[in-house]
Amino acid sequence: MAGEMAQQPDVLRRLLTEGAPAIRETASAIAARRPRFVLLTARGTSDHAALYAKYLLEIELGKPCGLTSMSTTTAYAATPDLTDVLVITVSQSGGSPDLLASTRAAREAGAITLAVTNNPSSPLAAASEFHIDVLAGPEQALPATKTYTAELLALYLLVQGLRDTDGTAAAAALPELAERILQRRAEITTLAARYRFAERMVLTSRGYGYPTAKEAALKLMETSYIPALSYSGADLLHGPLAMVDNISPVIAIVTDGKGGRALQPVLDRLRDRGADLMVVGPKPQVDAASAGFALATEGVPENLQPILEIIPLQMLAHEITLARGQDPDAPRALAKVTETS
Repeated sequence: MAGEMAQQPDVLRRLLTEGAPAIRETASAIAARRPRFVLLTARGTSDHAALYAKYLLEIELGKPCGLTSMSTTTAYAATPDLTDVLVITVSQSGGSPDLLASTRAAREAGAITLAVTNNPSSPLAAASEFHIDVLAGPEQALPATKTYTAELLALYLLVQGLRDTDGTAAAAALPELAERILQRRAEITTLAARYRFAERMVLTSRGYGYPTAKEAALKLMETSYIPALSYSGADLLHGPLAMVDNISPVIAIVTDGKGGRALQPVLDRLRDRGADLMVVGPKPQVDAASAGFALATEGVPENLQPILEIIPLQMLAHEITLARGQDPDAPRALAKVTETS
């Protein structure tokens, strides 16, 4: 896991140089078909990348966009009319039977199908009309890290291509900024010592940061086995705030932009409740919290910040797991390809 986290700057560079032209070509071919709306299909970590794409597609393209319930076709044999609908399936391995079955059903129902995977030879890639390779290279660790950030960047480049724009310039600084984050392991080790005995964690964000909260919660649960609950900041105020106290840590991902501003009332309420609040985001927000990790976001658009936000949280999950005497590379009861149907 540590080695694959360290590869992320190189993976991002490879996507921006080698992958971007092919993604732009695929996007142009899809845009010419004029899809009327978009459905996203994924599981696990890739589901959080799909949620990120949902924000991009709705905000930047103005396309109605939804996350599919695969069981409607795989278990209930529903036959929706997907004529002129773009169905994007995101999967690291491209091997899960339910993703494959759902994609085949979508294509039979008239959809434009696109697979976004780390395996161009996968059954999912073969079953889809279009394919994007995220170029992350083989991932051996069970917790997905480099494939997640690669999926985010690939989906960002896809959406920019659908808008007939080139997204590489806006993303050019990401590899170097990711390297700088990875060099700050000592800060993460200190945070891990603070939270190694946590019995529960709550993660929250809004807007583009919300998928980061969900992915970070998954990483904490699958590596350290700490129950970690993720909520949109708005949803947190609708009831779950009652469980927040000064014992269970709350991690807030504060994007530098509209999402971060929308989260501010939630941060104020958390402080009023005396929460042990850790912030990942701009330095002023970190300074006002109990603990945190400051991100350099100057010049980075809000819609690209999730690619940086998740890296310190991946590192935190890894370091907490080590501090608890467990092996982050061998989470119990997990397999690299989860075969759901």
